[in-house]
Amino acid sequence: MDRDLHASVTAWRRHLHANPGLTLDEGATAAFVVEKLQSLGITEIETGIGGHGVVATLRRPQNGKGGGGQGGNRSVGLRADMDALPIQEADETLPHRSRKPGVMHACGHDGHTAALLGAAALLQADTSWSGTVRLVFQPAEEGGNGAVKMIADGLFERFPMDRIFGWHNWPGLPAGTVGVHEKAVMAAGARFDITFDGHAGHAALPHMTKDPMIGAGHAIVALQSIVSREVDPMKAGVVSITMATSGEAQNQVPARAVLKGTARWLDASVGDLIETRMAEIAHGIAAAFGLKATLNFNRGVPVTENHPEERETAALAAASVTQVVRGLPPAMTGEDFSWFLHNVPGAFVWIGNGPAENGRELHHPSYDFNDDILPAASGFLAAVAKRALTED
Repeated sequence: MDRDLHASVTAWRRHLHANPGLTLDEGATAAFVVEKLQSLGITEIETGIGGHGVVATLRRPQNGKGGGGQGGNRSVGLRADMDALPIQEADETLPHRSRKPGVMHACGHDGHTAALLGAAALLQADTSWSGTVRLVFQPAEEGGNGAVKMIADGLFERFPMDRIFGWHNWPGLPAGTVGVHEKAVMAAGARFDITFDGHAGHAALPHMTKDPMIGAGHAIVALQSIVSREVDPMKAGVVSITMATSGEAQNQVPARAVLKGTARWLDASVGDLIETRMAEIAHGIAAAFGLKATLNFNRGVPVTENHPEERETAALAAASVTQVVRGLPPAMTGEDFSWFLHNVPGAFVWIGNGPAENGRELHHPSYDFNDDILPAASGFLAAVAKRALTED
């Protein structure tokens, strides 16, 4: 990527950061993507795929200028996610800080989208390849089932792809370095809520109530025993309670308390164990305190697992652009891209965002994508597309 293109892609990224689109509200982001694709001379663009999804297609016939072996008969997908998070940006000094209160790109999807636009520019200007490249701009990755909705809307039937590749920026990995996992990259997960229903009353007359707060408090402690005492220490599991809501007045014992959180695992048996034991613990605590417990355990993404051949394709392509790191352990974060990998072969890599400090951690209110890694990210995407189209 030359200096001028890097400057343009950086400007696009900062525009997206300043104008974030929350999950399921990415219409303006999608329109911006379409505008930039058209400015690059790309005209085969479809919008509204699974919501605000955009798919653009680049084609080069095998007998066209350049050529690329068997690539003329093949197709490859490159994916970027577009949505932001419901987080208030903390850094008020950032020139391109979010203009939308309570919404920000705290996970770097602005960088992912800009990098795919950069890859489109690189591929559009490169005559050395042949085949079909699908540029998939996905909405609603942050819990909105955007990948599932695109698939249900006929993504792979309407835009056939032999293979698909994606990436996520990764704070803590050296800037611009590509991390390639052997198999599992990110975990499967679920979002849960546990409701304890009791009997409300005056806080000064607790004997006349059934206090759901007591049940919720015991559950917060007891649920932590699932991973620490019941999951095989050689397997990974997470149970995190992240929200607790109850009460309307300080002098009232409330009628209801609700706990919400997330669970993660790499092995399906661990996910089953977590769900079973959560239900047993909640109902046991409810029985002990005269309450009623209800568990909603909503499974989300499956494990993100690289396909072996595509993993090697990604590693070789990355090595032609930047430094590669192998053998990384998976993270317990989840990734919507896993659904694409359940439909077509592919691989998902990490690209280092630099030190994970001073607010550079994912989902931190001071997070900002590192624009210095855009050449590596766009270069990797273009390189992996070309390699995937020419490999035997």
